[in-house]
Amino acid sequence: MEAGGEVFFLLGGTFQLGFFSPGKLTDRYLGIWYTISNEIVVWVANRETPLDDSSGVLKVTDQGVLVLLNSSNGIVWSSNSSKTVDNPVSQLLDSGNLVVKDADETNPDNFLWQSFDYPCDTFLPEMKLGWDFVTGLERYVSSWKSTEDPARGEFSLRMTPHGLPQLVVMKGAKIQTRSGSSNGLRLTGSISRPNPLSEFEFFLNKDEVYYEYRLLNKSMPSRYTLNPFGIAQWFTWIENTHSWEPFFSTQQDQCEIYAFCGSYSSCNISNAPVCTCLKGFIPKSPEQWYSQNWSDGCVRNTPLSCSYNDGFFKYTSFKLPDTSSSWFDKSKSLKECKGLCLENCSCTSYANLDIREGGSGCLLWFGDLTDIRTFQSDSQDLYIRLASSELDDIEKKSKFNKKRLAGIVISSVLFLVGMLTVGFIFYIRKKKLRNQVVRRKDYLGEDREDMELPLFDLNTIVHATNGFSSRNKLGEGGFGPVYQGTLIGGKEIAVKRLSKDSGQGMREFKNEVILIAKLQHRNLVRLLGCCTQDDEKILIYEFMANRSLDFFIFDQERAKLLDWPKCFHIIDGIARGLLYLHQDSRLRIIHRDLKASNILLDDNMNPKISDFGLAKIFGGDQSRANTNRVVGTYGYMPPEYAVDGIFSTKSDVFSFGVVLLEILSRQKNRGFWHPDHHLNLLGHAWTLWIQSTPLELIDKSLSDSCTISEVLRCLHVALLCVQQVPEDRPSMSSVVLMLSSEVALLPPKQPGFYTERTLPDDLSRARDLSENNFSTTLLEGR
Repeated sequence: MEAGGEVFFLLGGTFQLGFFSPGKLTDRYLGIWYTISNEIVVWVANRETPLDDSSGVLKVTDQGVLVLLNSSNGIVWSSNSSKTVDNPVSQLLDSGNLVVKDADETNPDNFLWQSFDYPCDTFLPEMKLGWDFVTGLERYVSSWKSTEDPARGEFSLRMTPHGLPQLVVMKGAKIQTRSGSSNGLRLTGSISRPNPLSEFEFFLNKDEVYYEYRLLNKSMPSRYTLNPFGIAQWFTWIENTHSWEPFFSTQQDQCEIYAFCGSYSSCNISNAPVCTCLKGFIPKSPEQWYSQNWSDGCVRNTPLSCSYNDGFFKYTSFKLPDTSSSWFDKSKSLKECKGLCLENCSCTSYANLDIREGGSGCLLWFGDLTDIRTFQSDSQDLYIRLASSELDDIEKKSKFNKKRLAGIVISSVLFLVGMLTVGFIFYIRKKKLRNQVVRRKDYLGEDREDMELPLFDLNTIVHATNGFSSRNKLGEGGFGPVYQGTLIGGKEIAVKRLSKDSGQGMREFKNEVILIAKLQHRNLVRLLGCCTQDDEKILIYEFMANRSLDFFIFDQERAKLLDWPKCFHIIDGIARGLLYLHQDSRLRIIHRDLKASNILLDDNMNPKISDFGLAKIFGGDQSRANTNRVVGTYGYMPPEYAVDGIFSTKSDVFSFGVVLLEILSRQKNRGFWHPDHHLNLLGHAWTLWIQSTPLELIDKSLSDSCTISEVLRCLHVALLCVQQVPEDRPSMSSVVLMLSSEVALLPPKQPGFYTERTLPDDLSRARDLSENNFSTTLLEGR
């Protein structure tokens, strides 16, 4: 573009420069967006001063200044430069950087001005995020004011220069989340994991500090965006689906909230409660602490002596504390670092500055230690200062626990050997008795007379389903097809035939048979019998004439058949069925796979919960459990279960909340799409709630028949059920009460998993793994 020329549209290969109007607005802005995805704007020039008509001209003055003029030739926006050149030109680079430079300059990177120095809401590859100490320029990312207003919002992603510089997300002047400082390999607030997409660099000297990343594969575009709600998300373009898939996001759990547990306390999302005082520290305000208000943090149990008699306790799996009150030296060793800390009464902790090649440099903290969290994998070592008496107590407790553990192990081994001996003798005697009594066994390995359930002959099932004819097929779940059948005499049945390569094995099959045979409730599907001949695994249920809930709510035409009274009847029935499982049945059962396709509907549209293959029985005093084998369906799993394998009755409560939102919106949680954001259904509902526009979530097919107060109450209950923290979610007894009365409701907190996430090692399969329709088993090492 020549000096003094006019430009309306400029191409830069991967990016384009031009005028646009966000959303439904008529105001016009000058911006840069992706060629492959023009709805993603990465930079806006006049974000605070839109053009209010169809005119707009971008020019480069003879002095090398970019100016945006309106219809009356008034300057709406301009770049700034302290230099002047004879032949200035403007160019949009392939990186997305809009630059002004001297056309005669031999150095291609000698810019008079560049848009990368003034980011908007997107942090692009090769863009610097940080400070130029010579000029005083701060390069930081700031969110849009809203999804349709690119004006500067209240959230920013920036590098704080105090102490050891660190990357933070701020709301105004307050830190929201902290990614931390660099330890040579990564930011201290991030979990160590392979990154196949990019490489990061942290650069620090007396002239500047910045953080940047470069793509390892430029054919897979990536961007780091700060949305109007303060959530920083990294997106990657997936070519085969032509969509932006989220790689990770900040604030995925409450431990990401800055200083959530206060000073001298660590946050561990796997624990309950999540906050724990460090060794040698006690709650500062015990009453508030035990009522789960941890903001005051912890204080020392024993004051420091401020001498060389103090010592240090080593932690290995921590996110390092806030470094804004720290000091560092690249040349000091770890031993020298310890000595420097002991010499200063205000020094509270030390660590290596760089952990590469065995570690180097010294990092000291002064004052309180805040914003610590526990990682599941090893991080760098952190040495926290304690009084010598506290260290002695810790060592004594450790030795006692080791001795106690050794005693437990020895006792357990002896007990196990004894039990195995008794069990072996019992097995031999039982085997002899079995040889004396001839019984017909089925494929389950159970005596038919012990099953408490009729066993059907395979020929009867084949005849009832016309040989498992495709015309009789009702549908197919994650474990196999379901057929409609008619027994001799005219009784209609539903036949679930487990496929031999399905994820449901013998354990799940037996589980479902035994559980449902012992459960009786009007909102649970009734199991009539089973068949296990010729290696078949078949379940026979009562026939549900109206199929399943997802058959109606996710189809535009059939959804019209479900007016609000029917919907509320279904919602109430599901809640009462879950209450029976959790509290009123003789067995306490966690379903673990509640979803719309597992809610069957009879002739009168009464809901019946089905598919108990993944259910678990709890003891009377058991409140939660862990599993190495995470099972269920993406979109319905609560965060504590999907991530850490922890399940409880609150897991089903979360799933119920998702189903309730799907009924109200007629949209699936997974696969939900909205033009203004990349949140799933939970995130969309939460956004509308906090923006005081909740009725926008309700599908139009319900508007003519619904009672507004009932709909809003159901939406409120749904948001309470999908809250991030299990303890915040109501029990099903409370849910039934809230749905059937006018009892006051607490305000909901942020939901769990309200942004879509994919597995980083296989982005291309993200869509396939996210479908609502199939139950899934994940194997995780713990």
